[in-house]
Amino acid sequence: MYLVGDIGGTKTNIVALEKVDKKFKPVFENSYPSKNYDSLRSIVKEVVEETKHEAVSACFGVAGPVKNGRCEATNLPWLIDSKKIAEVLKIKPEKVFLLNDLEAAAYGIESMEEKDLYVFNKGNPQKYGTKCLLSAGTGLGESIIVWDGTSYKPIPSEGGHTDFAPRTKIEIDLLNYLINKYGRVSYERILCGPGLINVYDFFAETEFKDTPHWLLERFKNEDPSAVISELAMEKKDECCEKTLELFVSVYGAETGNLALKALATGGVYIGGGIAPKILTKMKEGAFMQSFTNKGRLSVMVAQMPVKVILNDKLPLYGCANYLRMQTIHIAAPV
Repeated sequence: MYLVGDIGGTKTNIVALEKVDKKFKPVFENSYPSKNYDSLRSIVKEVVEETKHEAVSACFGVAGPVKNGRCEATNLPWLIDSKKIAEVLKIKPEKVFLLNDLEAAAYGIESMEEKDLYVFNKGNPQKYGTKCLLSAGTGLGESIIVWDGTSYKPIPSEGGHTDFAPRTKIEIDLLNYLINKYGRVSYERILCGPGLINVYDFFAETEFKDTPHWLLERFKNEDPSAVISELAMEKKDECCEKTLELFVSVYGAETGNLALKALATGGVYIGGGIAPKILTKMKEGAFMQSFTNKGRLSVMVAQMPVKVILNDKLPLYGCANYLRMQTIHIAAPV
């Protein structure tokens, strides 16, 4: 079997593939709560015991920088080592590949179909133009995707950890609030699930002073970021509405920042678990307004295609595509 995995701070998704008529076919798929395990090795061991299949190769997308087949996960207390994974799978270490999570997701873009995408801006895509991908979920990931003469190749980065640059008085106030809390403030302190909670806390403490008891109860029993998004889109709580409005605006601004840095004339892609859930809010205009508000380069940015990826299996497709590239006789996954 060929094993692919999307390793996130919340959950780890694993798919086992078999080669059938030179194509990958899934034979096993499961999701594991990441924080219930002490390592990826433990999950892989469980998968091997469940599937009873002999491994050929494996590829995993991991949130964190990868160096020499090792990665210290950003949002998990895991040190992931390809050699340790290879031991569990009983294959050679060079048959186990670790990719930065955004690198893995970027390799999956070519497998996305029309139904997997929501087009914010059709734009004017340039053939072989550079692309970029920005994904907010448990954390914030960014990647630039370049044409190398034969195919698109993603460049891994940790761009989500760059310094947050406020544009308005309210964002300056937010920055000062977060400086008092964290010291240094990156975009990831705002543009992710925990970041949405940071923005809510800022408004709750500076403007609204008091969170209703019923809302505190929901925060206690549910995922606070999901509750905030839900109440904001249903217009049931003013603090939540302000929170999501600012979140979406900053999301658009940073997506535009990455588009400028990459000169992404081939397209701008928005991945991660948050965008599909708040798509209704993103459609209202604040996202694209912030994306295109780039001064003298606003006209150029407005020509860039912008698409939200709706398929949450993007990183798994990417890992499968990467394995296909390593094993050239295997066709793209179906």
